[in-house]
This record gives sequence, structure tokens and C-alpha cells, in this order.
Amino acid sequence: MNRSSGVRRLSSTAIGTGAALLLAGQAWAAEGAAAGAAMAGSSEAAFVAEIVLLLVLGRGLGEILQRMGQPAVMGQLIGGIVLGPSLLGWLWPSAQHFVFSGDPVQKSMIDAVSQLGVLMLLLLTGMETDMKLVRRVRKACISISATGVAVPFACGFVLAQFLPPELLPEPDERIVAGLFLGTALSISSVKIVAMVVREMNFMRRDLGQVIVSSAIVEDTVGWLIIAVTFGIATHGRVEVLPLLGTVTAVAVFMVFSFTLGRRIVFTLIRWTNDAFRSEYAVITMILVIMGVMSLITDMIGVHSVLGAFVAGILIGESPILSDHIEGQLRGIITALFMPVFFGVAGLSADLTVLVDPSLALLTLGLVVIASIGKFSGAFLGGKMAGLSRKEAIAVGCGMNARGSTEVIVASIGLSMGLLSETLFTMIVTMAVITTLAMPPMLRWALGRLPMGELEKERVEREELDQRGFVSKLQRLLLAADDSAVGRFSAYLAGLIGGGRGMPTTFLHLATKEPPAGAKGSPKHVETIREGAKASAMAVREGENTPVDKVHLSSRTEVGATGKTIAEEARKGYDMLIVGLNNALTAKGNFTARLTDIAGGFDGPLCLVMKGTGGAADMPALRSDETILVPVNGTEASRRAAELALALARPNRTRVRALYVAHEDKSSHLLSSISHRREEAVLKDIAHLGERYGVTVVTAMRVQGAAGAAIRKEAAKGVALIVMGATQRPGDELFFGDTAAMVLGKSRVPVVLLTTGRVSRDDAEQEARRSAGPDPASE
Repeated sequence: MNRSSGVRRLSSTAIGTGAALLLAGQAWAAEGAAAGAAMAGSSEAAFVAEIVLLLVLGRGLGEILQRMGQPAVMGQLIGGIVLGPSLLGWLWPSAQHFVFSGDPVQKSMIDAVSQLGVLMLLLLTGMETDMKLVRRVRKACISISATGVAVPFACGFVLAQFLPPELLPEPDERIVAGLFLGTALSISSVKIVAMVVREMNFMRRDLGQVIVSSAIVEDTVGWLIIAVTFGIATHGRVEVLPLLGTVTAVAVFMVFSFTLGRRIVFTLIRWTNDAFRSEYAVITMILVIMGVMSLITDMIGVHSVLGAFVAGILIGESPILSDHIEGQLRGIITALFMPVFFGVAGLSADLTVLVDPSLALLTLGLVVIASIGKFSGAFLGGKMAGLSRKEAIAVGCGMNARGSTEVIVASIGLSMGLLSETLFTMIVTMAVITTLAMPPMLRWALGRLPMGELEKERVEREELDQRGFVSKLQRLLLAADDSAVGRFSAYLAGLIGGGRGMPTTFLHLATKEPPAGAKGSPKHVETIREGAKASAMAVREGENTPVDKVHLSSRTEVGATGKTIAEEARKGYDMLIVGLNNALTAKGNFTARLTDIAGGFDGPLCLVMKGTGGAADMPALRSDETILVPVNGTEASRRAAELALALARPNRTRVRALYVAHEDKSSHLLSSISHRREEAVLKDIAHLGERYGVTVVTAMRVQGAAGAAIRKEAAKGVALIVMGATQRPGDELFFGDTAAMVLGKSRVPVVLLTTGRVSRDDAEQEARRSAGPDPASE
């Protein structure tokens, strides 16, 4: 087949129009070729030059567009168009051919990076796919994505049947070309949609979640269609048996991936994170998983991008994947592979062919058909889902951005020989126009939608989570012995982690080696699961949010030390919970063992200790009991309040927030007669209680020592004291006089939440912050 013959015939008018400029450019090209003759013999140098040009120009144009409220990825695509035959090749063809040579060896080098970039982009797209969001609004997004794909797909497929033969590489294969064109018109770019929705502060709004989740579903369906189309294209025509085989293979792959494959991926990532000591081992495992799944989809006869996309979804749902690891991977993809891929895609587009009036009209018609088809399909789906007219218009506007996804689909079609270079240029032009038009349209549509009361409550709740402590925990480490305190610590760990399905590692601190074949302490493990189940049920009932089960691992540690804890902590934990029977000496100081264990962990500590004068039994945290949490306006005390609320929510335990004077006497002098600052702190805790669905009773004691005030309030009858503290610098474990006074004479268990080790300067700064402004100056 000769794909370029049609291009030459259709673009003859454009070439004739620019003949004078091309002749003028030959003189400039001769000078450029002479200046670069030293580099001509080195394909590696030319390859590096290509990468540098694509990175610099793509990043520069992307920055300009982003400051104008447009997606930066379009700047990277336009950068490739500028360096390609559309501009540089038109003004200075010899220079363009010199830098971006047609030499097969050199071209294969940049194409290899581009093809790897496709897989990396699909991996990142999958990792950013929020399946929980889709499940939350599944009814609306299924309706919108169904019609939002079907209507423009039908428009694209029908349009392909009437395109001039010169636009198709194989005029007899209109069905396959129609499948690709239909997919290109029906797919939406999740990245672009999410960018505008997030910019408008609509990501937590109901409609914003519907728009983003619908784009996610459309993206997924689009890649499934591409996979099936690739299987059809390999046979050259539509055959029933091969088509059924391809569809069956894709279905089996998807079912396996989201069942057994999900568990395999989770296990591999966790094993790599916990077992390897070398740097970026998890990143390597992620790339290996992507490569293996891409090879599997290639082996079953569909495109490898499907494997990369599904791998990204599974990896993104891995409970052990931290934001830090994901950020490292996103950095290299967005900094290198994304500009190179979209730059190379822009190089393949030749906008000079649009000088031909017939091609320009066809391109304009393609834009109109794509926009109307997509808008009407999404609008219809929105109305079927029960949305109002304004909301359905916003959905239609949001779905009309093709962006990066469109370019990837078109690039695959071009590489497979299913799209001609002219038709590829037309599709890229359509992608650029619709993507640049979508942001202002969606901003206009979203700006007309007010927020309801129920939606406002949910948005405020999620905003609290953004600056919360418990809501940001991702992985817990529990170290507990066989005492009642140890078992109670296990239950608290389940209450903390169960609400968000946090992976939890339990170190059973035993005094002797366990029997052969034993793994951890069955009683503790069951206790953790009991607390996690209660917490997950409370979240499902209160927020209508599904919760994954806690991924729990346990092992027995005999004679655990700070070194043991530090070795485990390097695997990545957000908080260490310690439950020891004998945590305090007779004088009220921390024991050497607890000091040693706490010294091995640099992050927040949650120390669970029984009262010195109380019973050995631990409380059950029933609905008729009360948790006391002292607060004084510091970040440490607010964290403790949030932890107390998380512990109270599953069993509807009452919480009493007590404002006490800070142990720093200077902060007490700043208290006003009206207690405005104290009331503001208590009001914040009460508001936080509304987010957790827990009733908070407030009290205030600003006279006298804080420790004495806490003991006096606890004497009224509480089951547990949860208090925050800052670890003071020094060799001994010390959290201030207030904590020491409460721990030394408390008759009820105490949970001490610490912020970890800090320097003396940091401790003084925290004290100054807690004092707040002088009320007299307000």
C-alpha cells in the first residue's frame, strides 16, 4: 500500500502555494546544513538534539498555555507541530530534515522512546483512575458514558464510510478505519477533564465527580475498543471466529486482572517494598508489572497499551503504594516521556495539507461532527441519569475534550497503517481545537451551578479530611505484648486503620520463641480485625463509602529493640502504635524498653498505657462511655482530638473535649477575659466531631496546672484519656510536665499521641504558635 500517494495528490495546491517560501528557505538551509555538518555523522548526537528540542519547546509552550488556563500537554503537542513539516519544515525544510532525519536508524531511536512513552502514559493514566469514585456515582456515569461513547462512535464510523478514498491507506478496509475513527471521536481525556474540574474547585462536587468518573469509564471502554480493533486489523478484515476469539481473550484477561491479578500485583509491590533495600525497587517492580501485562495483551492479539492501562489501574489501587513512590514515577513520565511522545506525534502531523480548501472543509466538518456527537451523547446520558438541564449541559461540555488520549489513539492507528498521514493530521487538528475549546466552555457551565445543602456538608467534610491527621495515614505498625494493654492496642489499631483499609503490620512482642509453624498471635490478629470491621461498618453507614479490608501481616519478635523497629520502619509506616504492660517505672518515668522501642521510629507514636492506680482491664469503648481529650490549640492536641473521634465513631462512644492552659505560662497570660481563642479551639473540635458523626461535649479549665485540670475532669468518670504531646529533645523519653503528671496518677488508660522527635527550637516554635495572637491586639 502507498499511503503517501493520496497525500501528495491532495496537498498539491498547498505545496504550490508555498513554493516561493520554500525556495527562499533553501538558502537558509544550506547555511544550517554546513553549520551542523560535524554532527551529521553521529546519529546519537542527532537523537540527543531531538530530545532536547522537544523537551525545551514542549515545556516552554506548555508553560505558556497553562498560564492561559489551557492544558500544558497541548503545548507539547504544538511544539512537535512547530518542529515538524507544518512550520519548520515549511519555512526551512532542509534544517527540519537535518535535525529530524528520515534515516531509519536515527528515526527508530526517537520512535522507540515515543513507543515506550505510550506505555508509560497509559500506566500513569491507569494509576490516576479512581475506581472508588466510579463506584460512588456509578449509576450516573454508566448512563453518561454509554450514550457518550455510542453516539459519537456511530458518527465517526458512518463518517469513515463516506470519506474520500484518498484519505484512507486502504479504501477497501473502511470498517477497520471506521472503528478507529469512531473511537477517536468518542473517547475523552481524563487528564484534561480532571484538570479543569479541579481548577474550578468542583472535584468534590457531585457533578464534578460525575464528569470525571464518566471520563474514566469512557477512557476504559475506548481502550477496550482499541484492543478489539487491533485484533481485527491484524487479520486485515472482519472475520467472525477471530473476532470472537479476540473478544473472549480480552474478557478473560480483564476478569483475571481484576480478581487474581489484583492480589498478585498487591503482593508483588508489598514484597518488593518490604524485602528490598536498594533505592527505587518499587519503581522497578511497577515497570516490570507493566511490561509483563503489556506482553500478555500483545500475545493474545490485542495492543500492548491495554496491558499497560490495566496494570496502572491495579498498581494505583495497591494499598501499599505511597504518594511518594507514585510521585517519583509521575515525575519521570511527565518530565521526559510525555513531552517526547506528544512532540513526536506533532512531528507526524502536516498542517500544510489543510491549505487545500477541500481538506480544510473536511477537517472543519470533522470538528463539528465530533463536538455535536460528543455533546449530544453526554447530554442525553445526563438527562437519562436524572440530571437537570444545566447539569447535563456541563457534562456535555466536559466530555468534549479529546486531548492526550485522542492523540495516542490516532498515533496507534497511524503506526498500524489504518490511518493515512492526512487523516491523522485532521484528527490531531480536531483534538487540539476541541481540547482548547473545552476549558472555557466547562468553566462557563460549572459557574452556573449552585451547591445544595447536602452537597455542601459533604464537601466541608472532605475539606476537613484534607488537613486531617488520621485521614492521611496510609500504613500502621503495631508493636504489642500479650498483656491486656497489648490486646487493647490491637483493637485500637483496628479502629484506626479499618475506616480506610490501611495496611497494618503487627509485631508480636513475645518473651519466648513461638511453636513451630505459629505466625504471630491469633488473639491479637482477631482483635485487630474486630476493630477494623467495626470501623469499616461505621464509615459505610455514615458516608456511604465502600472500604477495603485491612491488609494485615504479623510476625513474632522476641526481644524487640529500637534497632528491630528501625529495620521494620524503613519499609514505610506513618505511625507506630505501642502497647506494653509495663511502660512506666515506679517513679512514673518511661521504662528503658519503651524508650528503646520508641527510639527506633522517627514518625508519630501512639503509646497505649494503663493507669497506675486503675484496674488491669481495658475499656470496651461502648456507647455509654466517654473519651476525654485535652486540647490547647496546638497541632499535637488537634491530632489527638481527631484520633479520639476516630476511636469513638465505630461504637458511638461519647467524647469530651477539655480546653486546658498550655504548660508554657506565657501562653496563659495571653488568654482574654472573653476566652475567644479557647472557644474557637473548642468550636473547631466540635466541628470536627460533626465530620465523624460523634457528639462532642466541651469544657474549659484555664486556671491552674493543666495536668491537675485533666485529672479532675477524668475523675468525673471517663473510660479513656487521649492526649497529644510533643517529644522533647534528649536521651530520655519525655513529653512535658503535663503528660508526666497525667501518666503518673491516672486511674484510667491513657493513649499518648506524639508528633515524633523534634529539636529544641521546633519545640519552642510550637509553644509560641500555640499561644496564638494577643487578644488585646485583635
